[in-house]
Amino acid sequence: MSIDLNQPELPPFGFVAELSDEDRRLLSGYGEFLPVHPDTNLIEEGHDQNSLYFIISGRLHVVTEDDGRRVLLGRLGPGELVGEVNVFDPQKASATVVALEFSQVWRLDRSTVDDLVRETPAAAAQLLVAISSQLSKRLRETNDKVSFIRKTVGRGTF
Repeated sequence: MSIDLNQPELPPFGFVAELSDEDRRLLSGYGEFLPVHPDTNLIEEGHDQNSLYFIISGRLHVVTEDDGRRVLLGRLGPGELVGEVNVFDPQKASATVVALEFSQVWRLDRSTVDDLVRETPAAAAQLLVAISSQLSKRLRETNDKVSFIRKTVGRGTF
């Protein structure tokens, strides 16, 4: 955020770290800055979800329900993205994202991503590369987990 709280601005870390100050300011104007209070759901499992969130500050957990129990899927903090799948393939959210402490996020919905691509291709390219990198990282982590499970359970197919 900028020092002038009337003109919020993306901080120079995470996927925007390599952007010029001008591109960062430009990109900031496309999204919406949101406060997320402790124990508040940013994303709710099973609800429509078409937005990408960039975590500016705070800590959040990604959880799902399994037989009435809350299962931790991941931890998120400043500089990370969440919701990147649904910004391209709007569906029901596959997990809940809940704030552990006061957090600030920047939200960008699908139609705004389309506007960004048309109007500011350089900033859009940086965002799309960051999303692709995040998706690739999460896919690799999932592949590693599946491989571990297969080795642990045995070589049977599932």
